[in-house]
Amino acid sequence: MTIAANLGYPRIGPRRELKTALESHWAGQTTEAELLASAEALRAASRALQQGSGINHIPSADFALYDHVLDTACALGAVPPGYGWSGEGPVPLATHFALARGIPGTAGSPGAPALEMTKWFDTNYHYLVPRLTAATRFQLTTNRWADAVREGLALGTRTRPVLLGPVSFLLLSKAEDVRPLELLPALLPVYAQVLRGIAQAGASWVQIDEPCLVTDLPLGAEAAYATAYRALAEAAPGLDILLATYFGGLRENLPFVAELPVAGLHIDLVRAPGQLEDVLAALPADRWLSLGLVDGRNVWRTDLRRALGLAQRAAASGRARRLMVAPSCALLHVPHSLKLETALDPALARRLAFAQEKLAEVVCLARGLDEGEAAIAPQLRASDAARAEAPPPDSAVAARLATLTPAMTQRQSPFAQRAAAQQARFDLPPLPVTSIGSWPQTAEVRALRARLARGEIDQAAHDAEMQRLTAEAVRWQEEIGVDVPVHGEFERNDMVKYFGEQLAGYAFTKHGWVQSYGSRCVAPPIIWGDVSRPHPMTVRWSAFAQSLTSRPMKGMLTGPVTMLNWSFVRDDLPRETVCRQIALAIRDEVADLEAAGIGMIQIDEPALREGLPLRQADRADYLRWAVECFRLSASVVGDATQIHTHMCYSEFNDIIAEIAAMDADVISIETARSDMSLLAAFESFAYPNAIGPGVWDIHSPRVPEATEMLDLLRRAARRVPAARLWANPDCGCKTRGWAEVRPAMANLVAAARTLRAELA
Repeated sequence: MTIAANLGYPRIGPRRELKTALESHWAGQTTEAELLASAEALRAASRALQQGSGINHIPSADFALYDHVLDTACALGAVPPGYGWSGEGPVPLATHFALARGIPGTAGSPGAPALEMTKWFDTNYHYLVPRLTAATRFQLTTNRWADAVREGLALGTRTRPVLLGPVSFLLLSKAEDVRPLELLPALLPVYAQVLRGIAQAGASWVQIDEPCLVTDLPLGAEAAYATAYRALAEAAPGLDILLATYFGGLRENLPFVAELPVAGLHIDLVRAPGQLEDVLAALPADRWLSLGLVDGRNVWRTDLRRALGLAQRAAASGRARRLMVAPSCALLHVPHSLKLETALDPALARRLAFAQEKLAEVVCLARGLDEGEAAIAPQLRASDAARAEAPPPDSAVAARLATLTPAMTQRQSPFAQRAAAQQARFDLPPLPVTSIGSWPQTAEVRALRARLARGEIDQAAHDAEMQRLTAEAVRWQEEIGVDVPVHGEFERNDMVKYFGEQLAGYAFTKHGWVQSYGSRCVAPPIIWGDVSRPHPMTVRWSAFAQSLTSRPMKGMLTGPVTMLNWSFVRDDLPRETVCRQIALAIRDEVADLEAAGIGMIQIDEPALREGLPLRQADRADYLRWAVECFRLSASVVGDATQIHTHMCYSEFNDIIAEIAAMDADVISIETARSDMSLLAAFESFAYPNAIGPGVWDIHSPRVPEATEMLDLLRRAARRVPAARLWANPDCGCKTRGWAEVRPAMANLVAAARTLRAELA
């Protein structure tokens, strides 16, 4: 019998219950016990739903209050000093949150910064990067995986706990004075202890995730995997290990992976369907094979006929009794249920499947494999009909794409010439201070938006209040000395949704939330038709803000690559084509902003690296069209108009040449959490344009002192010529409160002024 399995389920709850519980606890409104009770209820509901859907292998320990990598680090004792843990026994929940959010400073203590945060492979989920040293003493502080098994059994559900594998854990960490893999001998005994505890708790299977196996592995990784899995296989002989890989194919890693002493292997056949034949040939006959046939990364219905064909090919190879059907990866990256979406266009809704619907697809495929196509004939017909129901193409969009020329992606003059024209226009001081774009989206702002949605106020009243908030923000920035103010984006609900709602080809959900990090959730729009811009989107607000000040006001846009990567993208066109459609829409907005007198325009691309293929050999083509699309959106302006861009929480070293090729006049990046380490890429490459290294981590509630920011700016000035250096936070401030933003920005201005004086 084919096993219907799942690799992980969304944590946040159908209506973001986890977000509500976390933020209530952080605000001091609920106790730790109440938070944990809410989490337990979410886990119980998730298990019951999966069991009721017919899933045989239900995951556990896939839940995390903030991040699963952080939970793994804390359970293994990999906690840096200074965060409230004694070094023995369970790590307090307060320490978890201190590592995730930082510790605010006081008069007697500088506090502590949050752990560095970066993207989970090529997704929009962010994980907290474990910080290790040669002195890290691994120990099992709590066996959260065994606890999860017992929790399920107490309610009658046997689960398959999910554990981040030891080699991927080390490769995803940062170590100060040792190569991470050198810590494997010290780590493995703790993993062995975890597996023994899982077996004793009553589990028969454990899922060990090793997503790094689909990447280009560093020297020594193959030997590390062999060592690790020999030790783990011996740790709990009666416990079957499913080695889970996802986000790509195994490629050159397949030969040694096939020989690892595990009971089963999960492969991603959505991202890498071509690997099936090689895996069937290489994997020993006594191993289970888990087929990732349902897309865990996108919201479109599975082509059941095609997926069933792959499953049948696997069964025909002689593995019919050792097959599992599953999503390609954990369903963390898709919304909970389509049942909550009652306002979607029916033609679109018929083509969608969220997490709950994907479970039904998994069960359907398992049944079809066991009982034949006739047993699932209605589902196959519905799948075929949905695949055929594509929107009609927009001939005007196609005609415009056909007129693109290389000249449309080139600025008029080189950077040095543009910089001179811009300085003559703006007369900025050295080390100009600016911000990334958004100011706090307070309860007042959210209430105004909700009242408009409910019809309690009309659009004119809503806009009048947004103008008042904008005017207050501009006046405050002038008072504290911000050189290039931003209008605050109070009128915007989200940096992608706001634009998508004004573009043709986009659709939106009401409850389509996915977790980005911690309590931060996003509802990615769905690109299901050709994209175009029917009318200007931001010009009115930017022009209004500019009318309030004589200082240059930045116009704020989201770039085409980020609009693409932070959406659920249609699967019937190449992503490159969709991105060019968006780039042309943004290009029109840039031209209109310039015509309205906006001299600085920021086109944010925080997700440019997120779309980067995991394998070095696959990257050149993506980078070619991604950079081209950014330039297409930006290159419509004259020399005296300054183009900014922003990127955050990414490693830049391996794509620094392509970032330079974007040819933005100013790039702002995250450097606060990484302690300026990311700036090394811009130093060694001799990045030619201006840089604004973020010196305030806005994802933490702590307010850094001016001296802390000054230290970071000084270090930046040693790597980047002062004439090309800006000062700014590392991201937009919409998630922070004014009580944090006002003093932090004042400290930033003070730090910049001090360094100006020193450099003078």
